Amino acid sequence: MLVVEDQKALAGALAVAIDAQPDLVCVGAANSVEEALPLVATTPPDVVLMDIHLPGVDGIEGTRRLKAALPATRILILTADATPDLLTGAATAGAAGFLAKDSPFPDILAAIRSPIEGKILVEGDILSALLEDTRSSRSSEQAKTAGLSRREQEVLQLMGEGLDPRAIAGRLVVSPHTARGHVKKIMMKLGAHSQLEAVVTATKIGLLPGRSAHR
Repeated sequence: MLVVEDQKALAGALAVAIDAQPDLVCVGAANSVEEALPLVATTPPDVVLMDIHLPGVDGIEGTRRLKAALPATRILILTADATPDLLTGAATAGAAGFLAKDSPFPDILAAIRSPIEGKILVEGDILSALLEDTRSSRSSEQAKTAGLSRREQEVLQLMGEGLDPRAIAGRLVVSPHTARGHVKKIMMKLGAHSQLEAVVTATKIGLLPGRSAHR
């Protein structure tokens, strides 16, 4: 776990509080992407908690750079500015989820643990704002199946509910390997680099409802 946060006091407090959890280890706190890159090079984290507004390189570009260096790392965006453009940019860069900056600490812990527990966690109000904006940009010409099979459309609906491949496998009574295969094909067909980006893209083109706020 790594915290990248503009406010030094908040970054330090989060790092200490996270490290105090019996099941979590915080490898450090950084106040910029430039500080974070050397840290992840020596100790690659499973999860990065990334502020979207940072000095120098912002959180969106930081997400892109960290994902390029560490594709398996999950990056969760902390933001007090949930504008659709910023959220869409972060999703496209590879963010796995979003969390409001003023979220209670238990919610932050749930977000950090979510990759371990197989959940896709996005704070409800943030995702609603993002998907509400995308609804207005849909076009009837775009609202096709995007070449998805009927099963892939079923899987996409479950992705829109915030389920990961393991949970999807349980819901559809298929193997996790099969569910992961469907998710990968959906991401490829939608030109997405993450499940979250696939959900955003699917909403834009009318394949998913305009409101979704599941965790």
